[in-house]
Amino acid sequence: MLLGIVLVVVGLVIWLAGDKFSWFGHLPGDIRVEKKNMRFYAPITSMILLSILFSLLMWLFRKFF
Repeated sequence: MLLGIVLVVVGLVIWLAGDKFSWFGHLPGDIRVEKKNMRFYAPITSMILLSILFSLLMWLFRKFF
């Protein structure tokens, strides 16, 4: 239940401050191919950045709690 509340709060923050995060998903290394009838998007760099951030948060959480 706590995880659900955290996800809702994070979603609201991203929704309310969406224009502040417009750089996310457009980093160098994010693959984007757009053709006439096809789109392919692979946010590789963005996902690596999120992985590092979540790993750091989990490490801090385990260290202090």
